[in-house]
Amino acid sequence: MYNITIIGAGVSSIFLAYSLMKSDEEISIHIIDKGKKLEERVCGLDEGRNCTCEEGCSKYLGFAGLGKSEGKFNYTNDFGGELGRKIGHERTLRYMEEVDDILCRFGGGKAEPYNTENKSLVEKAARHSLQVLSTRVRHLGTELAQKVFQNMYEAMKNTITFTFEVDVSSIQICSGFTIYTNKGTFTSEKIVFATGTSGSQWLKRQSHSIGLYPGKTRLDLGIRVEMRGNQLDSILRETFETKLMLKGSDYTATTYCMNPKGRIIRKFQNGLVMPDGQNKGEKDIPGQNLNFTLFVPQYFDSHGAAMKEAETIIGRINRNRNRIVVQRLADLTRKKFSIRQGASPISPSLQAEFGSLHDEVPELYTRALLDFFEALEGLLEEDIDPDTLLYGIDAKFYEPKLYTNEQFETQVPGLYLVGDCSGETHSLSQAAASGLYLGSNLTKSQDE
Repeated sequence: MYNITIIGAGVSSIFLAYSLMKSDEEISIHIIDKGKKLEERVCGLDEGRNCTCEEGCSKYLGFAGLGKSEGKFNYTNDFGGELGRKIGHERTLRYMEEVDDILCRFGGGKAEPYNTENKSLVEKAARHSLQVLSTRVRHLGTELAQKVFQNMYEAMKNTITFTFEVDVSSIQICSGFTIYTNKGTFTSEKIVFATGTSGSQWLKRQSHSIGLYPGKTRLDLGIRVEMRGNQLDSILRETFETKLMLKGSDYTATTYCMNPKGRIIRKFQNGLVMPDGQNKGEKDIPGQNLNFTLFVPQYFDSHGAAMKEAETIIGRINRNRNRIVVQRLADLTRKKFSIRQGASPISPSLQAEFGSLHDEVPELYTRALLDFFEALEGLLEEDIDPDTLLYGIDAKFYEPKLYTNEQFETQVPGLYLVGDCSGETHSLSQAAASGLYLGSNLTKSQDE
């Protein structure tokens, strides 16, 4: 029998296990994951082809989970989850500092951190009803992120038992936990679910059988924007990116994943195809455009209702293929813009199908975007380029929030949730911090 079994090998799981491994206590740890080892996580989607995975996409499943992608760690309480509300804002920041120290210990220091805070910008933005959300960032990029997490795996593999490519069929509670899988039966004194967004359907099934019942579920939808590369220069002089928030009468809209000199790519998730962004730090990034998504969150009574909304809206755009719709700002607004001599259209970095966002995207999201652009024009003191490209529609998925106490323990004694599946974290940094925090609670090193 293991002392602790962690189901899921994503970022929260890795930092939890690392914390347990480094404690003074002798703890037997078992990590189970449906995916593969990091070096075996290969999918055609990584090379612009179709998915080549037989069961479960290796782009999302396996050791390091979504940490394998861009490895962007935002150290802030302003966004990325509600861990600060659960365990305290100062404590959350301390754990995120520890996350960064660990990343650097395994090679992450090669990516220099940067800070998006700009006090004068905060004051100016407020005059135009915009709130600036600040963070300290260490952006590893895909290549370095994989090296860092591989280094962590090498340091852990001789102390921690890993079992990959596992399907967990059921879990029985009796004097601990019995875990039934396609690779045998395992027993554990305590168990941690760290299945992230990719394991949402599995978590839903297991929660019901164990007796855990979810509450409301958040879903963020928004239009991906690709604009002239120098359009935001006046607010990006001192930072690589910035995050802006606008509160309307019936929505809150926030910029997400801003990529100066980046490109738009297709994102495949939950059977849907969406526009996503890559930054200039990735390999072979062409062009000089800037991109970001303006997300508007909504809350649904269940995870199924949230997914149905996403599938209805995005599925209608996809049309059973990889279709993404794009439209020029000038065509969306149907406003007349003055002709500028020598001006060149913004070249799209993604091959998408031109269409009408008014016809294909719910009014809430186009209205929020146009309100945001109006406020942004006041901040910039210039018009948004009419050739700005608008892609429909991006999504950010969340797990339904199950009850956990401050120590992330559910109503079932000995059963814990951590990372994104807890509903408390929505970013790599907060997921990792939640893992370290739970690790401290499961040992004698609890932070006071």
